[in-house]
Amino acid sequence: MPPATSGASEQSSPGALISPSPAATTIGAGAPDLRHLPGSRGLRRTQLALFGAGLATFLLLYSTQALLPALSASLQLTPGQASLTVSAAAIGLALAVIPVSALSERYGRTAVMTASVFTAAAIALVLPFAPDLGTLTALRALQGIALAGLPATAMAYLAEEVHPTALASAMGLYVAGNSIGGMSGRLISGMVAGSYGWRWGLASVAILSLLCAVAFRVLIPKARHFRPGPINPAALLGTVTSHLRNPLLGWLFALGLLFMTVFGAVYTVMGYRLVAAPFGLSQGLASSIFAVYIVGTFASAVSAKVTGRLGRRGTLYLAIGTTSAGLLLTLPNSLPLALLGLVLITAGFFTGHCVASASVGRTATHGRAQASALYLAAYYLGNSLGGTVGADAYHGGGWSAAVLVALAAMALAAGVTLYGTVTSRKRLVVHPA
Repeated sequence: MPPATSGASEQSSPGALISPSPAATTIGAGAPDLRHLPGSRGLRRTQLALFGAGLATFLLLYSTQALLPALSASLQLTPGQASLTVSAAAIGLALAVIPVSALSERYGRTAVMTASVFTAAAIALVLPFAPDLGTLTALRALQGIALAGLPATAMAYLAEEVHPTALASAMGLYVAGNSIGGMSGRLISGMVAGSYGWRWGLASVAILSLLCAVAFRVLIPKARHFRPGPINPAALLGTVTSHLRNPLLGWLFALGLLFMTVFGAVYTVMGYRLVAAPFGLSQGLASSIFAVYIVGTFASAVSAKVTGRLGRRGTLYLAIGTTSAGLLLTLPNSLPLALLGLVLITAGFFTGHCVASASVGRTATHGRAQASALYLAAYYLGNSLGGTVGADAYHGGGWSAAVLVALAAMALAAGVTLYGTVTSRKRLVVHPA
């Protein structure tokens, strides 16, 4: 997550969750400040490089989500089995994000990001040749582990190499790459698969991501302020443990997981619903629903204003209500209502995610990068959980069963928020200001 002072629009994507430590934004005494200034050539190269890196990351992370109906038809898979290709990458990223972020402290931000994006792109080139679900799922898990190096490291690089006066715009462009990559990866793979099959859909994303990786490596300026430090597993474990013992942080991690459970369930299963009766859309046309993802960018941009008026908990209640209303709208067999429901679900999800992720940075009193990494891990575990459970529910009971799973997650999120509200009021009574 970007620093708490950053605008909400900078949190419109999951890739923007790792905040640098305060020390990363300072220059040593007597050292010249060579950070990139607004309008400088170095800043433009940095922005374009990390835009490409963010684009590649989310092109690859969700590349199979739009292909699930095609995978099921080609490999004779249930929706739950096919969804493992999405869940495996999310789990790999979630498990690797903390150790990989630690590696960047020793070996450098640029080195870790370069290794991450090229390894993930190389795996992408192999994916179209996967003979069966087991191979495809294993490769996707490895790809998720490889991708962990970018969201875990990009924000620290920006904080170290970009002058504070240009940091917000640099982070904003990086997040824009995340959002566009998340949307375009689904759109491109789905549309190509509609005409040429799922293997060509994956191949198209692999080639595009490799081009983004090359652009990143060519454009990224040499780091001038990174100072390598030792990896201290004991200290890292201590910081992570202290965050996990913090009840408020735990509730925020839970909110990220629950909101992403809904998002993962809906976007994993909706493609199956649209290609089936009564809609009967083609694979390519069904994948076009992922254009709705862009709604999240606008929702994130206005979430700060909404939070200023309603407060964090009020905005969370609004996000939960909006998401739940969208889920209910998708129940009738009406394409316009389904699309409107997706718009509300997407807007509600991004609003809730922005509030929860921003609150992590404000709540953690130390080790903010590790706190944000834990939120990121919970977030992607929610994606995996929602995709798998939602797909199994759809296979067993149809769309209404998948909606029930998502509504249950929103009910739990409402309970978490209500608990936080009650606890906060009790503290005010015991310790009045």
